[in-house]
Amino acid sequence: MNFDDLDPTFEPAFEPTSDAARGPLTEPNLRRRHALGRLLGVGAVAVVPAAARAQSAPFPVRPVRIVVPQAPGGASDALARVMAARLGERWGQNVVVENRAGAGGNVGTEAVAKSPGDGHVLLMGYAGTNSINPALYAKPGWEPKDLVGVATLAAVPFALVVSPQLGVSNVEQFVALARAKADAVGYGSAGNGSVNHLLGVMFGAAASVQMLHVPYKGAAPAITDLIGGQVQAVFTSLPSVAGFIQRGQLRALAVTSPARSPAFPDIPTLAESGVRGMDVSPWFGLLAPAATPGAVVARINADVNALLATPEVKERFAASGADVLSSSPERFAELMREDLARWAKVVRQSGAQVD
Repeated sequence: MNFDDLDPTFEPAFEPTSDAARGPLTEPNLRRRHALGRLLGVGAVAVVPAAARAQSAPFPVRPVRIVVPQAPGGASDALARVMAARLGERWGQNVVVENRAGAGGNVGTEAVAKSPGDGHVLLMGYAGTNSINPALYAKPGWEPKDLVGVATLAAVPFALVVSPQLGVSNVEQFVALARAKADAVGYGSAGNGSVNHLLGVMFGAAASVQMLHVPYKGAAPAITDLIGGQVQAVFTSLPSVAGFIQRGQLRALAVTSPARSPAFPDIPTLAESGVRGMDVSPWFGLLAPAATPGAVVARINADVNALLATPEVKERFAASGADVLSSSPERFAELMREDLARWAKVVRQSGAQVD
């Protein structure tokens, strides 16, 4: 449309709504009506079809990647692979898991944050990375506002696990040992500021004990050294040690969740064991770049929630100690805001900082 063709006296905001008010069908008045029609037509093409396309845009149109910012073998990896297989079947597209570990999860998280926001690159988010790293790292390479919560998957209780050779069978005995041998009880973690580390800080404060923190480059080597007797304890997710517990290679003294895990009903909670104020079940979920359209976020959320309701997925999660957690994107956003504030406080208490 050429706006130079408009009558210089044309004022569309005050265009009369009745033929009587518009005046006779003279040539100048017809020109004004046609100009208004063309102007409204342009607005309809620019706005209405765009909204319609956002609602009906096909997704996915190519393979989808779920980036796990940790090494293979952990809880994030296990849950991501369960969902990737089921989402691939549902969408008729390949959904592949890509492990991009490094910098406490920041490498993979930054890669997703800087990806195109079309839903085809997702992040396997985790409270340990997405809620803690913004307070822990001076320059993590990404900010919480760079990502949008798409769908929660699970809440995973952590457990205080020890080697059977340590000679303790409950939390009371563990606390007594730690008090009798100050700094002689070492607990391994995935690194400074990791959930494993911060849970040790919380436990020490709640139980009034001193323990030696031994950081590793990941939870897996910490667990390996726990089995070998190089460290005495680890606070770690149940899915990552479920097999070791079932085979008797590790002993779980308590879980950090408010209630016992249905998969391991014989393991008491820390609260039941006399250590209160440590109700922690970190969330796991899918996140996407902040620019991802709301319609795509809603589509993925609906499909994920439908799968979480199936007996097969519930059983797969439960077998590894994970509790299904489904929510809306709005509730997920609230959960992330709450956790950012909560873990920032624990980070400050620990004194941990990574440059």
